[in-house]
Amino acid sequence: MKRLFYFALLSVGFLFLTISCAEEQDFGQIDDLSIIPTLTSGIFYLEADEATINEAGALNSFYFQEINFDAFNEQYVAERLLEGVITYEIDNTTSKELRLIIEFLDEAGRPLDTEVFTIEADPSETVVREVPYGPDGKSIDILANTSSLRVLANNLGDGTSVSSAEDPKIILRSGAEFLFELQ
Repeated sequence: MKRLFYFALLSVGFLFLTISCAEEQDFGQIDDLSIIPTLTSGIFYLEADEATINEAGALNSFYFQEINFDAFNEQYVAERLLEGVITYEIDNTTSKELRLIIEFLDEAGRPLDTEVFTIEADPSETVVREVPYGPDGKSIDILANTSSLRVLANNLGDGTSVSSAEDPKIILRSGAEFLFELQ
């Protein structure tokens, strides 16, 4: 009985030794670590009421603005940009057919890309467009080299009609989601 007790004790000891053994730690694995964060941000917002559009008149621009866009002006950031998606959402409750033009400009003011929207008059549905950049879309170089955005809005309708909607206006929202590789 005493032998059985010592045998059991010895077996349990070997079991603990076996369990406590581990492989040698490899702290070089940090070199293989890949961190790919996603950055989500609004880009610009445009809102114009129907009175402002009527003041510009028929077939004229009622909005023009250049927006500084230095999101990727640091070479370190631009080189690590993997892909992105820009989302545009447009609501038009005016009585006007409208055209919105968004140009992506480099540092010299040259267009790299253009998005054009022709929006039906009231009642129009919300227009949503997602534009991918990177492996499944347009060239990622467009985003990496964009220094500013030019936004232009044109009235394709008349300059006098008024929508029956309460507080008629055009609203353009844009946002983006970018993926970066930090390692």
